[in-house]
Amino acid sequence: MSEEIKNEELKNTDSFEAIDGTKDQMERAKKNLTYVGMFSVIMLFAGLSSAYIVSMGDSFWLKVPFPTAFYISTALIFASSLGIILALRMAKANNKGGVKVVMSITFVLALLFVYFQFKGYAQFVDQGVHATFNGIVVTDGRYGDYFEVRKGEDFVEVNGNDFLLSGKKMTDSEMKDFQKFMEQFTEFDEKEPFKVTSYGKPYTLLLKSGKLELDGSTLKTKDGEELTYLDRQRLFYLARNVRDGRGDFFVHGEMGKDFHIYYKGNELEYNNRQLYWKGAILSPYLQVKAMESSDTASSYLYLITFAHLIHVIVTMIFLLKAVIRSFTGRINSENTIGLSMTGIFWHFLGLLWAYLLLFLLLIH
Repeated sequence: MSEEIKNEELKNTDSFEAIDGTKDQMERAKKNLTYVGMFSVIMLFAGLSSAYIVSMGDSFWLKVPFPTAFYISTALIFASSLGIILALRMAKANNKGGVKVVMSITFVLALLFVYFQFKGYAQFVDQGVHATFNGIVVTDGRYGDYFEVRKGEDFVEVNGNDFLLSGKKMTDSEMKDFQKFMEQFTEFDEKEPFKVTSYGKPYTLLLKSGKLELDGSTLKTKDGEELTYLDRQRLFYLARNVRDGRGDFFVHGEMGKDFHIYYKGNELEYNNRQLYWKGAILSPYLQVKAMESSDTASSYLYLITFAHLIHVIVTMIFLLKAVIRSFTGRINSENTIGLSMTGIFWHFLGLLWAYLLLFLLLIH
């Protein structure tokens, strides 16, 4: 063999080794970036979990059932993980057609996960559980503190979040009729009195047990005085609570059944519009604390789950990129590193969601 041919073979060998070496370096770099990203996410959620537990220690803590949509989304994210595993096996077997189909299904499952997460948030809102720092116990506009309502000769009463007439819970039609009457007081003007269009048939208002009379379109006390700014504001808050179906609690439903309130690990009880802790009515100090307490638990729940959802949505960009690559034939037995790294991070997010679900189920 001539010297020139030998030199050419050596050059070609060196070129292939250089290409292989560069490819190995790129694969190692991708793996390292993936693992660094996973570690960062672990630290973030470890911090959020710790903050949740610490905040719960000496606070009034609301616990509500998880929406069904969250359980459905859990099944979907695990199904999508199985899809990525199957797609990798097909890619290694050079089954390009199978990879296209499976990756497309996997991406649809990921989209459905996001959809059911938002559906879960919507179910929380329907329960009266919001992301903002609402209170737990209604204080502003609490029925009976200043204003009461009478329908004919019967007083409207409150028990938890139920509005009662003659000691019985209002029917849906009665509640809608009552809400329609109160809705006229939800348009608050700091300078002008309420413009009342419906009054006396059959509903009338009482302020500190004194019946209010309608003079034209303006409510006045029995002494002929218009409502003060502060009383109008209190009536506005009450009307808004009635409109939203709130009695004594911001969250909807029955305390002890549809939601639970805890203090220092002990569940509170509710009777005759009073909160009880360890069998006794809350002390004046705890009464004030309960009224001033924000629903920190729900705010943390939204924060933790939405932080996870943001990571899912960002990772879906890489998932979509993998789907596109499968259709262009760039995912094959010789090139699976991109899909493999995307899969590892996606599996990690699935396991992280399982942890968050169990953590919030056991604690929230």
